[in-house]
Amino acid sequence: MIIRLLARLGAWIRQVVNDLGFSARFMAQLLLSSLRALRRPGLISEQVYFVGNRSLSIILISGLFVGFVLGLQGYYNLQRYGAESSLGLLVALSLLRELGPVVAALLFAGRACTSLTAGIGLMKSGEQLIAMEMMGVDPMDRVLAPRFVAVLIGLPMLALLFSAVGIVGAWIVGVIMIGVDPGSFWSQMQAGVSLTTDVINGVVVKSFVFALLCGFIALVVGHESEATPEGVARATTTTVVISSLAVLASDVLMTALMFGDL
Repeated sequence: MIIRLLARLGAWIRQVVNDLGFSARFMAQLLLSSLRALRRPGLISEQVYFVGNRSLSIILISGLFVGFVLGLQGYYNLQRYGAESSLGLLVALSLLRELGPVVAALLFAGRACTSLTAGIGLMKSGEQLIAMEMMGVDPMDRVLAPRFVAVLIGLPMLALLFSAVGIVGAWIVGVIMIGVDPGSFWSQMQAGVSLTTDVINGVVVKSFVFALLCGFIALVVGHESEATPEGVARATTTTVVISSLAVLASDVLMTALMFGDL
């Protein structure tokens, strides 16, 4: 019994090490191919439109509603302490540091990354990737790298738009509907928000790391999916689950490093 358990444990550890090694090698090849893909701006712009512009509507609508909720909840909680004038600062810090990049990344993983995984998986099941290799075209350079670069470009821009629209939504609820003083709303936000700490670290750096993780997971899962309809379906589900967990786990680490005492 003990020998069987040890054998299973050893096989599991061996598989984990093998998967980690493959992932590291795949990431290195993808990064090198991404540098070469910069010489093909047409392919990158096409993929930026696919992953970015087609995700724009859900990002903007979700950001607006998140801003509505933050405006309502923030006002009700600040009202207890007579600090309604700090509503703009509360909303801005919440969106720029956490909700903007995290929620945008989760929505992006559910909308764009699943499409990337399904597209790569369907190309593999249709033997298009093999056909490219037979013609001397590297699928990593022609198919995967432009999509990866597009994710790195698209997600930070979407996170910024999400945060901006969320602030506008909170302004609509707090200033127009509830009656918070507009001067206090914007002045405290301007005085309390730091460009380096809150905007660059909170939105740009976080969303770029999320894009790196989500793009890599979507492409590697699609590339290694089974060449069957069931395999592609499982791959898309796997992409959503792993990408979401990776975003949340990395957010905890980056928040502790950027805004904590670690």
